[in-house]
Formats: sequence, C-alpha cells, structure tokens
Amino acid sequence: MSSNSLTLFLAAEDETRRLGEDLALAVTTGDCLALSGDLGAGKSTLARALLRAMADDDDLDVPSPTFTLVQNYDLRLPVAHFDLYRLGDERELEEIGFSDALDTGVCLVEWPEKAGQALPADRIDIQLDFERGGRRVTISALPERLQRIERKLAIRRFLDGHGYHGSIRRHLTGDASTRAYEYVYTTAGNRLVLMDAPRRPNGPPIRDGKPYSQIVHLAEDVYPFVAIALSLRERGFSAPRIFESDCEAGILLLEDLGAETILDENGKPLPERYRAALACLAQMHDTAFDRDISLPCGQVHHVPDYDRTAMKMEVELLIDWHLPWKRNGAPATASERTEYLAIWDSLIDELEGTEKTLVLRDFHSPNILWRASEGGIRRIGLIDFQDAMIGPSAYDVVSIVQDARVTVERDLADQLMTEYLTLRRAQGAFDEGTFFKTWSIMSAQRACKLAGLWVRLLQRDKKPGYMKHMPRTLWHLGVALEHPVLAPLREWCVKAGIETAESAL
Repeated sequence: MSSNSLTLFLAAEDETRRLGEDLALAVTTGDCLALSGDLGAGKSTLARALLRAMADDDDLDVPSPTFTLVQNYDLRLPVAHFDLYRLGDERELEEIGFSDALDTGVCLVEWPEKAGQALPADRIDIQLDFERGGRRVTISALPERLQRIERKLAIRRFLDGHGYHGSIRRHLTGDASTRAYEYVYTTAGNRLVLMDAPRRPNGPPIRDGKPYSQIVHLAEDVYPFVAIALSLRERGFSAPRIFESDCEAGILLLEDLGAETILDENGKPLPERYRAALACLAQMHDTAFDRDISLPCGQVHHVPDYDRTAMKMEVELLIDWHLPWKRNGAPATASERTEYLAIWDSLIDELEGTEKTLVLRDFHSPNILWRASEGGIRRIGLIDFQDAMIGPSAYDVVSIVQDARVTVERDLADQLMTEYLTLRRAQGAFDEGTFFKTWSIMSAQRACKLAGLWVRLLQRDKKPGYMKHMPRTLWHLGVALEHPVLAPLREWCVKAGIETAESAL
C-alpha cells in the first residue's frame, strides 16, 4: 500500500483514550481502521474510546466481538467493530457483512492480519507497540485519509497549547462547506465550541481569472468571521466571544451560545422567536457598521459589497444546475441564457438607491440560537456570518421570512413582515414601497441561487439531503414573482419550464 505515516508516543492509557476520541472526529463513511498489536497493546482501549466518543456516551457497553466476530453500532456514523482473531478463512469476511458495513459506515478491525488480502488497500493501518514508559502508535494511510487524522491531532495540540489539556472533544456538526464544529468540554466543567475551518482551497478560475468563491465573496479563511464577530459584539449583538485562535490554521475556540433554536421540538417555527429574530434584524438595520474592521492580529478586513457580479453569478446556479436537472441533462440554450441574464441586469438596476447595510447572508433557523436567559436583541445568538457583505437590507429579511430549511407558513410570514415594517417605521423615515420591491427582487435572487445550489450539492458534492428543500425554494420563488417588477422573470420561468410551487409541501 502506497502510504504516508505518522508516529505518536502515548505515555498513559488516558492518552490512548484521547487518541480514540480524536480518531472519532476524523473518520467518515468508507474508512476501514485496521488495529494491529500484541495482546494488551491497547487495541481494545482505542476501539472502545472511539466508539464511546462517536456515541457521545462514556458508559456505552462495548463488548468484545471475539466470539461473534462483529458488533454493529448505530451511531453518528454506523460503525461495525470486527475482531478477526477467530476468523478461519478470509472468505468468511464477506459472509459477516464486511463490504456492506464499509459502504454505509466505518469498519473498525482488530487482528486485521487474519484477513489476509481481503481488507481494502486504502485502509488506515494503526500499529500499537509497547515501548518503555508507554506505547508507540504508527498510523499509515493514503494522504487524504492521513491529512484528516493529522488535522484532528493538530487541533488537540492547539487545545493543549492553550491550557485545555485533557479536554473532551465531541462532534457537533458540519455544514455544506469545509467547516466543521466540535464541542470542547474543559476540565473546569465548561463547554466551548471549536470551529475547524481550514483555508478554503480555490476552485478553478471560471471568470476573469477568479474562482466562484472569490466572485461571490465567500470567506476563504477565518479572518472575516473574527472581524464580523468583533463588530457585532461591539454593537451589543450576541455573536460568540473568541477565546483562543490560530487564524492561519483556521482554528477558533468560541463561546458556546447554547443549543436552543428558534424551532420547536418538531422542527416547526416558534412565532415568538421568529419575531424576536426580526426585531434583532430591524435593530441591526438601524445600526452603522464599519466597512474596514481592524483585527487584534493587525490585519484589516474589508467587508465586500454584494455587487452585481456576485448577484449574477449566484443566479446563474439556476441556469447551470437546476435547468439541466429539470430537463434530464439538457442545458439551457444560448438565447435562454442571454435573456435570463439580461432580465437580472434590469432587476439589479432596480436596486439602485435601496437601503444598504450589513448582510449576514444566511440569517435563518440553522444559524439563529435562542438565549432565553438574555433580554432584547441579545436573546438572538448569531453564528455563521463569515460571508457577510454590504448589500440590500431586505436580503436578510428574505432569509428569515422565507427560511430555506423550514417552512414558514404564508400567514406567519406576512405577520413577520408587518412587524418588521412597524419597527422600521418607528426608527424614522422608511420607504415601504422601495423595500417591498427590493424584498421581492432579493427573494427571487435567493430562490434562484438555492434552486441551483441544491442540485449542485446533489450532483457535484454527493450531498443529496439538501434536495428535500427544493419544493419550499420553488414556492418562495413563486411568492417573489407575484410582484409586478418580477413580471419578465416570471414569463421567462414559464417559457423555460421552471415550475414554481403553490406551497412548500
């Protein structure tokens, strides 16, 4: 097996358990971890720690599969724990479901040498050996897999180096980008959140020598997150405090704003909390923000404009991804593309003179936390704002009223709009007619982007789960197209066969 390797020295059993926790954060579907070593070398300790970390249950019963050969666990990822000590023939591996387990989750294999050549060549080999004063662990794998493990070990060193030695780490969540999040439980009993956000690799240049991420102003590192967090906190909003950071490595240790959301236990909107989120947004839209934000490290982050180029590049997702998907692979014609982009040029012209403010960009239920013990705008915890820009204030109102992940029924959406407008009128001069026109244009812009993004995540990124949001997104587009200014886009959608839904169901 062509591989790279790394070697660790573990002085105590606690360190072996921590390595198991770190590996639990690194593994993904299709990984086979082959644990080799003499009796008592720590294979079972490592396997047990990995399983308990993935279960987030320190008391999880992990019986030895010596006699059953395999023990299956339904965890964050399905894990099949194999002990092949009693395997008589490598062909038996298929009889006990090895291939199926690897296709759907993670395989953890003790005594892998008993399998002969039956284990995959791209496995992760973990060799545990006794050494004076502890154990030596050698991890060998192909570069992509080893890099994942090295990243989690680097985060452990970051925590140890900032006084958090012995902390317990647990998977929190990942998102549609390369970011991932962990809970960190300190020895003092506190729970923090760690952001694991390595620098975004630039994709291929697609226009004017720039990749998609630069054209639409997506954050390429954590500096924008740090800058926006500082700016929000200085103005009294609930963004997480940053306790420790390595911005170049893309590691931030953050305040935990809690796990309570603005949804009920069934994932439905809680009207009171949505209203509080709109009140927070109204306050934000009446607050001045700096375009250039100085960071403690000496860097200055310039908040980019939500400009014509970015808006048009995003709406092209509909014509590049959604339309071919709708047509079983047939792309848009040249005339369809020309007409579509000309319509958007005219709609963006209509935004001239509209109110511009800080746009958080994804101000919807996954990124809004409920802080019941706080008051006023501080009840709304804000996260995932690293892509913030200066643009039409109506955009974030679209994001929450037309929540991309949750159905906000039309009656509630109308009530939220009314309450937001009441708050804005109370702040002073406010042009409702211009706002409604802008809201409709930005609603259509966001819906066109998402209708294409869901397909791109399905086809390019192999993330099919987002397609469940498509009916809701098309419903949002239909609502936006009710405004007279959207008549040309409405007619184009009809001709192109883009069917806007009458409801989110």
